[in-house]
Amino acid sequence: MSAEPTSVRGSDTVPLSVRSAASWSWRLLLIAAAVAGLVWLLGALKTIVVPVAVALLLTILLSPLRRALERVGVPRGLAVAIAVVGLIVFVAALVTLAGRSLITGFTDLREQAVAGFQELVRWLSDGPLGLDSTRISELGDQLQGSVTSASSSIVAGALGAATTVGHVLVGMLIALFCTIFFLSDGRTIWTWLVNLLPIGAREKVHQAGRRGLVTLAAYVRTQILVALVDGVGIGIGAAFFVPGLALPIGILVFVGSFVPIIGAIVTGAVAVVVVLVAQGWVSALVMLGIVLLVQQAESHILQPFLMGHAVSLHPVAVVLVVAAGSLAAGIVGALFAVPFAAVLNTVLLYLHGHDKFPELGTEDHVPLLRRRPTLPGTLLWPGRTTAGTTSGDGAEAADEGVPRVAGDAAGENRP
Repeated sequence: MSAEPTSVRGSDTVPLSVRSAASWSWRLLLIAAAVAGLVWLLGALKTIVVPVAVALLLTILLSPLRRALERVGVPRGLAVAIAVVGLIVFVAALVTLAGRSLITGFTDLREQAVAGFQELVRWLSDGPLGLDSTRISELGDQLQGSVTSASSSIVAGALGAATTVGHVLVGMLIALFCTIFFLSDGRTIWTWLVNLLPIGAREKVHQAGRRGLVTLAAYVRTQILVALVDGVGIGIGAAFFVPGLALPIGILVFVGSFVPIIGAIVTGAVAVVVVLVAQGWVSALVMLGIVLLVQQAESHILQPFLMGHAVSLHPVAVVLVVAAGSLAAGIVGALFAVPFAAVLNTVLLYLHGHDKFPELGTEDHVPLLRRRPTLPGTLLWPGRTTAGTTSGDGAEAADEGVPRVAGDAAGENRP
């Protein structure tokens, strides 16, 4: 008796490689759609998201000062106020000093630029091009006409700039507000956020967040020192050629260096161009050598020594991340792209079993927010129950001032 032929399903005729590729494809498409949606949402809320990110960076910067003040007996509220006010005074003094130097220096630079332009006009008429004065005047009139015709665009740009200034002021207030509360109550805010997650994921996310914070602190500390070295080095070099603009150039380089690689290149080029206009191409070449020397020293000596393995991103990855951030969100994206990528790299590595900072350990736990049985819906810190009230696991509260850490109650919240 012959065996009946088995029916073949249509999916069985598809090669395994094609089925595997199809499975990967729809998953990758979903991930890409989720990332695109997140980027769109961040762009729509950039007036809020960017100030919060700035506040987080400022908190990382000011936290050592706040802790130092607390160690000498200053109350936390007063320590936060001193740190924030000190930062505001420092930035205001820096801007005022740079503004005065900029006004004085550009007065001299304007005269040198006018003299250079007149020299260029003489070269156009007497040099190999042999242009007569009438033709040069016609070119000047065409340039003036182009500027006049673009006046409407200039007015529209000015109105747009006014709107941008309003957004910047709102963002500064939000950043200041968030910085104050991140410094004074950051642990409580983080605990609340972690407790929004499922119980089994809280401890893992908390430990990953601690390591991400270490990475972010290492990045901020290193970028400040690198930017300071770049600003001081290039500013001293510019002082030999344009003394009146040395301070503004140094501050510009300092600020631009917070955009890794690209910012230093652009601001260094600006310094070279200013020297070129003021002193000529020989001095500009010397200035270019100074810029390259300073940047090579900080990139090959200072950065590897300070960052170590905390921000382990390859230079190719840094350039690509900065480019992607600038395309997605302009200057703001270029500024925050590298710290975001560094923190994301550390967090994902920890969640996949690779701990870049094993010395941190896992003894620091985030407290659980539990419900009081007698008052459904009320969230309390563990251990902060009143006399005779039981905690969420049925045990009596031993001490109101000693919270029970996550994972201590009969193995609860252990991943």
